[in-house]
Amino acid sequence: MNQYFEQMILSASPVEIVCLLYKRAIRSVRDAREHLKAGQILERTKAINHAWMVLLELINSLDRAASPDIAEKLQSLYGYMQARLLDASMQQAEAPLSEVLMLLTTLAEGWDGLTEAEKRRNEQPDWAHSPLAEGQHSRFAASA
Repeated sequence: MNQYFEQMILSASPVEIVCLLYKRAIRSVRDAREHLKAGQILERTKAINHAWMVLLELINSLDRAASPDIAEKLQSLYGYMQARLLDASMQQAEAPLSEVLMLLTTLAEGWDGLTEAEKRRNEQPDWAHSPLAEGQHSRFAASA
């Protein structure tokens, strides 16, 4: 792993790491589709296996204590995508890869939105996070 990428991972928030995993899975599925079209069986299999492993990492990273319902639903969805990847590999079919790519892309867009919200929140000054005092409508004093 190159030093820049390693530093990026070490300084990333948990949300940013999830986003990176989604991007890697998406890239692997796209690669698998290209290899399928080109008839490159070994490369297609490697790309599908890599996407499957990224989904396994996403399953293992679920925080079941923080939100059991969401974790359960995501685990089911990730497991479904893994099964579809296996279908694509065994059937040498495009449809399961397209479905997985669509699901991953949709999820990645949601996580990217969380990353942007996290960045905006971190860019605000400390006083912006404190609640207003009773009767206070603004943090700025009006003078006449």
